[in-house]
Amino acid sequence: MSEIVCVSPVDGREVARKTTATPAEIETALAEARAAQAAWRKTPLSERKALAVRFMDALLSMNQEVVPELALQMGRPVRYGGEFRPVEERVRTMIELADSSLADIVPKERDGFRRFIRRDPLGVVMVIAPWNYPFLTAVNSIVPAIIAGNAVILKHATQTILVGDRFQQAMDRAGAPKGLFRTLVLTHDDTTKILSSGSVDHVNFTGSVAGGRAIEKAAAGTFTTMGLELGGKDPAYVRADANFDYAVENLVDGAFYNSGQCCCGIERIYVHESLYDGFVEKFSDITSKYVLGNPLDETTTLGPMAHVRFADLVREQTAEALAKGAKAHLDPKDFPADKAGTPYLAPQVLTDVDHSMKVMKDESFGPVVGIMKVKDDAEAIRLMNDSPYGLTASIWTQDVDKAEELGNQVETGTVFMNRCDYLDPALAWTGVKDTGRGASLSELGYGMLTRPKSFHLREKI
Repeated sequence: MSEIVCVSPVDGREVARKTTATPAEIETALAEARAAQAAWRKTPLSERKALAVRFMDALLSMNQEVVPELALQMGRPVRYGGEFRPVEERVRTMIELADSSLADIVPKERDGFRRFIRRDPLGVVMVIAPWNYPFLTAVNSIVPAIIAGNAVILKHATQTILVGDRFQQAMDRAGAPKGLFRTLVLTHDDTTKILSSGSVDHVNFTGSVAGGRAIEKAAAGTFTTMGLELGGKDPAYVRADANFDYAVENLVDGAFYNSGQCCCGIERIYVHESLYDGFVEKFSDITSKYVLGNPLDETTTLGPMAHVRFADLVREQTAEALAKGAKAHLDPKDFPADKAGTPYLAPQVLTDVDHSMKVMKDESFGPVVGIMKVKDDAEAIRLMNDSPYGLTASIWTQDVDKAEELGNQVETGTVFMNRCDYLDPALAWTGVKDTGRGASLSELGYGMLTRPKSFHLREKI
């Protein structure tokens, strides 16, 4: 047993201090989850969906308290109003999809037989959630897991440890049966022991590639299924026929919203040579208008990064790129809050970059973006695919057919046209290469949280 301490990136204050669960508490939580799930799986789907509705309503009632609480924990400005609008969209969508997604699959009729495939819940699902979108990422698995008939154990990130409390409060207010949902404060060793013991049937992890490997290693030999959303280096390609102003404005937001700490945030941009100079000029001009400061101030549009070590990584990548010949288009001195050794980091736009630089190859997860000139579609596709990651990619064009054609060539989980940094809950959220395995949301998300069970019943003997 030890203590987990959340330190605010805003001003270094201690936001929360939690004692980790004891071995006995962990054992009890797992046993209660198993018992609760055995009963819950028999509960009609209509009642499971009703619980999800009550849970969502309970969360929404907390919004006024949660917005500043999130700002203190991870630095997102209060002016953006938290996460509950997209959380609600995801929850309502998964409720709407539940009947069709969990219905029996019936093949072509065969005389004398009743045949169908049923979707059985997996059992106990463990969700290991990150800090950057602490409600959004967790709800992707929690709600469909509960609706599908599973029990859920949530381990939330230290930086947003209070979010776990909020989930527990909402589930309790919604009337979840005892043990069906449980938030546990755990160390990495605790988490490893749970996974290696085979005590859970599925784990959903969002985090780093190294973290994903640790999850796989911990669960090795248990046959625990898993969904992994890991690193990203999401590219954008601005074609010659793009709506210029629209592309620039939306890509600035896609690169710098949440201080660039977005799973599908834009980290590198390839622009057709005919638009390149004007694009860089306007992109830099819009970015220069961000206000870096205290996220509790309504005038702030760019808050601190969640931890000084994250900001230092971006500083190191930027410095390496500049040393190799990159050009910086913004002066950090124009952002008074930017200070070395703190999480406060000014946005930066880099040109004269190439793929020998870490800022164009390694995940940055911060307020920096590199922009490269390309001569045609082929060069853009080659560069977009020159990455170990593949979560999303966006193509900015007025030709839908061309976007689909190019999208077929990009190695990615989601192809966007004329938008970015968004998750449509009716579509599968998935990645390729080192970005991870599995899918969440959509009908396919339910498939990850259930197992097929075939019934082959001879009616005539």
